[in-house]
Amino acid sequence: MIVKKFSEIEKTAITKEGLKGVSIRWLIGPDSGAPNFYLRLFEVEPGGHSPFHSHPWEHEVYILEGKGKLNTGKESIPFEKDYFILVLPGEEHQFENTGATALKFLCIIPPEGK
Repeated sequence: MIVKKFSEIEKTAITKEGLKGVSIRWLIGPDSGAPNFYLRLFEVEPGGHSPFHSHPWEHEVYILEGKGKLNTGKESIPFEKDYFILVLPGEEHQFENTGATALKFLCIIPPEGK
């Protein structure tokens, strides 16, 4: 069992191609012993974004702070605090911060998404 505050987990900037101004905290990750799902906290700076990509697993996302849009290649869907998002396997997507403050969201993935 694990019980912690998110601030106890190191925030790490991600510098992969296609990312801009994104950091992550692995709240429940590979080192936690969780067999089925990992929980990540993302922070995206104003004007920042994730890469436009797809993969064979789903994402469950809950927006904690800020506002942005989910770019799908066909449309841009706006969202803000208290929205939730399901990205199904194979769906192209990109999270973009359109606000003036940090966009923070929780994202759940299966271990193969690591």
